Amino acid sequence: MPAEYSKMGARFSYPENWTLDTDELNEKGNSITVYSPGGGFWSLGVHPAGTNAGQLAAEALEAMGEEYEHLESREISETNAEDIMVGYDLNFFYLDLTSTAKIRCVSRSGATYAIFCQAEDREFEQIGEVFRAITASLLYE
Repeated sequence: MPAEYSKMGARFSYPENWTLDTDELNEKGNSITVYSPGGGFWSLGVHPAGTNAGQLAAEALEAMGEEYEHLESREISETNAEDIMVGYDLNFFYLDLTSTAKIRCVSRSGATYAIFCQAEDREFEQIGEVFRAITASLLYE
């Protein structure tokens, strides 16, 4: 049975054996993260309606570029639940492991969502579909 999160004007389902990070919500007030047992994570930032999704994605890419020296990125535009999401697919090295991350931003009538998921490549292969399902549960509400 999946667990459900419903606050900040957003609702999504996630696996019940994943950990919800409520500390981040308390500190920043506009983001929430769920962690897989293997360390991968899916994060949601909720921004005011009208926030430019493309600019938000570019800012997230810039922040990642400052963090990871040899970051490879590819610009992406995809449709999910009739919403057009913009963002980037990222690859980089962290602790001698290759990692994959995805930035997706989408504007909706009530908010602009910034979705970020990341895992070491082998884990990403296993839970990439879970990341997509969490995102779909957010957008299909």
